[in-house]
Amino acid sequence: MTDQDNELRAGTGSGHGGDSGAPRVRLRDRDAELRSVEAAVDRLCREFAAGGTEIGELLAFSGRPGIGKTSLLHEVRRIASLREGATVLFARGGEQQFKEPYHVLRQLLQPALTRLEPDEFRQVMGTWEEVVGPAMGLKQPKAGARRLDPQGVRDGLDYVLTQLAPRRAPMVMIVDDLHWSDQESLTWLTQFAVRSRELPVLLVFAFRDDESDWQPEIQKHRAAVLNLATRKHELNRLSLVSVTDMIRDELGDRVEDAFCYEFWNVVNGNPFEAVALLDQVRDQELEPVEENSRQLRELAVDAAGMTLKTWLDRLGSSTLRFAWACAMLGTDIRIDLATRICAQSVEGARDSIKQLRKQRVLTQTPNGNLEFVHPLIATSIYKTMPEATRTGMHGVAAAEIENAGLGLLAASRHLVETHFGEGDDRTVRKLRRAATEHLLIGAPEAAQRCLHRALNEPPSDDIRAEVLYELGCSALLTDPGATVNQLKLALDPDEGPLRPGLRVDATFRLSEVLAHSGELREAAVVCQEEAEQTADPAGRTRLRAASFMWHAFRKSEENGPGRSAELERLCHDLTGREAADRAVLAMRAWDLTLRGRPSAEALSLADDVLDGGRLPKGLGWTDTTWGFELPSMLGLTYIYNDRIAQAERLAADAIIQFEVAGWSGAHRGFAYFLMGLARFRRGLLAEAEDFLRRAYRISERIGTKLPLAWDAVGVLVDTLIARGRVEEAWQLANEFGFHPPYHATAMVLPDAASLYGKLLVAKKRYAGAAAALTDAGAQLEVRGWHNTVWAPWAGYLAIAIAADEPERAREYAQKAVQDARAFGTASAIGAALRLQAQIADGQQAVELLEQAVTHLGQSPAGYEHAVALVDLGAALRRVGRLEDAQEYLYQGIELAQHCSAEGLVDQARRELANYGLRPNRLGLGLGDFRDTLSGPEWEVAKRAARGVPPQRIAEELGVQLNLVNRRLAAVYRKAGSGPDGLAA
Repeated sequence: MTDQDNELRAGTGSGHGGDSGAPRVRLRDRDAELRSVEAAVDRLCREFAAGGTEIGELLAFSGRPGIGKTSLLHEVRRIASLREGATVLFARGGEQQFKEPYHVLRQLLQPALTRLEPDEFRQVMGTWEEVVGPAMGLKQPKAGARRLDPQGVRDGLDYVLTQLAPRRAPMVMIVDDLHWSDQESLTWLTQFAVRSRELPVLLVFAFRDDESDWQPEIQKHRAAVLNLATRKHELNRLSLVSVTDMIRDELGDRVEDAFCYEFWNVVNGNPFEAVALLDQVRDQELEPVEENSRQLRELAVDAAGMTLKTWLDRLGSSTLRFAWACAMLGTDIRIDLATRICAQSVEGARDSIKQLRKQRVLTQTPNGNLEFVHPLIATSIYKTMPEATRTGMHGVAAAEIENAGLGLLAASRHLVETHFGEGDDRTVRKLRRAATEHLLIGAPEAAQRCLHRALNEPPSDDIRAEVLYELGCSALLTDPGATVNQLKLALDPDEGPLRPGLRVDATFRLSEVLAHSGELREAAVVCQEEAEQTADPAGRTRLRAASFMWHAFRKSEENGPGRSAELERLCHDLTGREAADRAVLAMRAWDLTLRGRPSAEALSLADDVLDGGRLPKGLGWTDTTWGFELPSMLGLTYIYNDRIAQAERLAADAIIQFEVAGWSGAHRGFAYFLMGLARFRRGLLAEAEDFLRRAYRISERIGTKLPLAWDAVGVLVDTLIARGRVEEAWQLANEFGFHPPYHATAMVLPDAASLYGKLLVAKKRYAGAAAALTDAGAQLEVRGWHNTVWAPWAGYLAIAIAADEPERAREYAQKAVQDARAFGTASAIGAALRLQAQIADGQQAVELLEQAVTHLGQSPAGYEHAVALVDLGAALRRVGRLEDAQEYLYQGIELAQHCSAEGLVDQARRELANYGLRPNRLGLGLGDFRDTLSGPEWEVAKRAARGVPPQRIAEELGVQLNLVNRRLAAVYRKAGSGPDGLAA
């Protein structure tokens, strides 16, 4: 009897063969499941043919081992492959390969991707080729490539499948033994199951239903799959009738009913156990009559036991050793590798294969490789290996896999299983190299397994600390707690010496993780203490600068002015323009910005950091020497100094570079936040909201209420207020908990207390606003921070207390204007004047708002300018200047529409409606706005760029000054910069 004959007996085959010519497996008691499969495939193909695209679903089959899941999937493949134009992808998890990163996804996707023509391959990959390609084994990482963030790989796979699926639709993706999928593959598959509904893809998963069959680290995915499945089937045991038919098909009609009944009870309707017991009955030549039925339980124990003695008796020692080698390799077993691992000759291996096929242990796949007839057999054989034999054969397997050119990635799962305690330096080196390769494909957990195993070898004393350092860095993007513990060990002298350069880097990495976890004070202290012990000037400067950086991001600081003075001295001591020098300049520029010192000073330093308008070598977004905080500081400096276009260029570069590097976690989240903040400051509120929501979603995916989430929610609340959605802003703040005491340790960007006070003012909760803003002002004054754009507490405090304490309100409003003038940016001065006007009356309010409009018209702050225009129109209406009021209100409406400030548009139209005026200017509409400069705008822009003042521009062009200011405002808004940036 052939292997295929055996498979047909009960539907327990290996499940290979997806082409239309594959033989049909006879399935018993699976009519309902087959109808569900037919219906799902029919629906997919029918709706795709009708033009449907969002037609995906998930079909899940679960059941205990041996119940027939694999045979059912064999039939699913056959059914799908018969549909014209359908693409069928298949993969199987392996018990020995669940720690091999992307093992399942490589099986699933490699065949389809490698068959693409070069042009189509590039289209499918897009910008993700350097991320997805190495992870899927399609190419080697580029020389000098950086480690990949696992989430970045998953994002890249999402993109690739959204491109591949429509090109190869309708697509059926089948995964057997999902419970043995590697964590990297399974994490993506469960996430993709949600997105697959938007694609012409049918997912079919089969897995064991018992939680104990799932590794602890992937337990959550079992529940996710069951929740996502649109069609769920738990495979039940075979009926008595079906088992009776099986027995009589095998043994003939002479089988008695009582024998069949007892047989069914013994195997509990399990097809795999039924086939195994039938083999025992046949081998023992047991007569199938009632009086022999009592022997079935004893035979079943022998059939299920499959101990070392059982297999030795069945196979012999030489054949069993070949079977051990196969069990070690897992699925899709290469004959040449198995032969070398068990140290057999080619002829000996041929005899072993023949015997194993005869004993229905192995079967041959269409590609010529071997496969176990059932995973339970593979498990049984692997478990019979004596421990010493197993560890020894894993060592041989690692060497043979490397020798076969399959690389350390494939060999590493065997290396980690080898015997340790011998202190083999060669093994340690290989494990460290394997860890590096795992990091380059976005598999940090696999890298950590290699490094833990290297520590157990153990390494020699002189490199032990280096291995600990590498172990800490391997978890940098995924497990902050592990990173902190390992890096602290690496820096501990008791663990052995660490080279000076690595000590500096380990300290910086430790501080980075502490800071990202909110432990900013500890991060700063760690750097400062190590800097005091560092002899190398460059390393000492790096750590001192890092200490300043973490102090700058703290919520509160003991000696802010003193530390600022120390940073100034450090800045003055610089002699060159190396990366470390530029890093100090960037920090000083940000420090000056927060302190509200003249904007020109901060911008001069910031410009010195850049090289031709771009980040210099050593300070790039993905540079690991300084991290992304340094360029972030630079971006924030430009945002708050009215050079928003430059900040947007930096943020856009960050988004692209993080995407290309596969860093899709906090790094890309902060890049989205930075772009959202820049868009908000420019007044492009709809775009700002989109970027900020993206940043918030990424933060929530990483953890709960991280500093990034506070940043994103704070500016998102501000954006919603600007768009007139105050209630939505209030609801978001309450749901998130955006209120005192805010984040325990980290500073929120921008100032959280000022944002919260602004929200309370918008809600007209003036008493609460006064308390929050008074407290904010006190803390900021202690730190010496006077930037009114970063923290407009004084202006809003003036509004909050104006009704009860008008004199004190005027003092605060005047203080805000003075601080803004000291800072010197047009947006800061204009915004402060606008707030001061809100507590003024009559002609004084008009004069203040006229000044505000003039200043804001020279800034890129489009929304602030629109508010000032509307406020000025309303103030002019109150003093009876209706014609002027109408003009400013129309200007305000036009600019507010451009900013997506719907609430401000409604406010201005109400002002117009009160006097029976049109809600829009005649002949003008939203469609008249263009992204490029008009001819008249270009004329004023050219002169402004040369430094010609507005009055002279008006004289040269023969137009009114008011018109020149309007055109300049449009120029600055479109350019995303003020006069200085335009000239640059």
